[in-house]
Amino acid sequence: MNAIFANDWVMLPAIGGSAFFVTYLWADRIINWLHTRSLGQREEVLRLLELMFVQTDRAKVTMMMLSSSFGIGALIFVIAWPNITAGLIFGGVVTIAMWSVPKLVIQFLWARRCSLFVDQMIDGMTMMANGVKAGLSVQQSMERIQNNLSNPISQEFGLVLSQIRIGRSLSEALNDLGTRIPRQDVQMFVTSVNILQETGGNMGETFKTIVEVVRERQKVEKKIEALTAQGMAQGTIIVMVPFALLVVFWVIDPNYIAPLFNTTLGLVAVVIMLGLQVIGGYAMHKLIKIKV
Repeated sequence: MNAIFANDWVMLPAIGGSAFFVTYLWADRIINWLHTRSLGQREEVLRLLELMFVQTDRAKVTMMMLSSSFGIGALIFVIAWPNITAGLIFGGVVTIAMWSVPKLVIQFLWARRCSLFVDQMIDGMTMMANGVKAGLSVQQSMERIQNNLSNPISQEFGLVLSQIRIGRSLSEALNDLGTRIPRQDVQMFVTSVNILQETGGNMGETFKTIVEVVRERQKVEKKIEALTAQGMAQGTIIVMVPFALLVVFWVIDPNYIAPLFNTTLGLVAVVIMLGLQVIGGYAMHKLIKIKV
């Protein structure tokens, strides 16, 4: 059995035939999946950049996404030369893995921006409560926030005020704010102001209540982060152990692990290992992640 797996004249036609059979049956789905996972993510990246007030163009985003995927994959292939099989496998794996990296990075930056906005809401809502009690309108209180606090809350409230100046209603401008910052605390603020604008009520007390809710929610989130920090560290260590052992064996005795990269069976085992690592890391992340 080992002789069969180690024979390139048997394994390569078998892999090629399997790839042809799968491609023939699911060609349309594979093409749609490849487009969605590669340049199909460009629109989402452009949308998130626009939400973060980052000015860019489609050509630059396209070049960045191609360079981070196909560029790095081609570099891996060149490094693995003249081992064409290893270069194709590892270059292809790296290319596919790097397709989603730009989107994930932009999503991380956007999520951090949203979290920072929610953190600034404590100071912002306090200023609005004091301003309303002093006789200022909601728009004038927002102007105080725009002039005294830093980004992103200054940018977001500045955009709300700009929309009001060009003729949009306060409720419409605030609804757009809730769409750009999809957080429960922001939705609570938007809904409260819109309802009070129609029915009347004590906005100062409402803003104070929002501050208390945001502060208590942050306390719970920080406590959860402290309780799950050990699980996150354990998951990271478990994922990194195989790669660390691979480096150690490579330094101590390269010939010991050479069959992993010089034989077809070894390359297949490496690909399976990488897939299992990704699945295991994702599963541990989902188990540890707790939403408040």
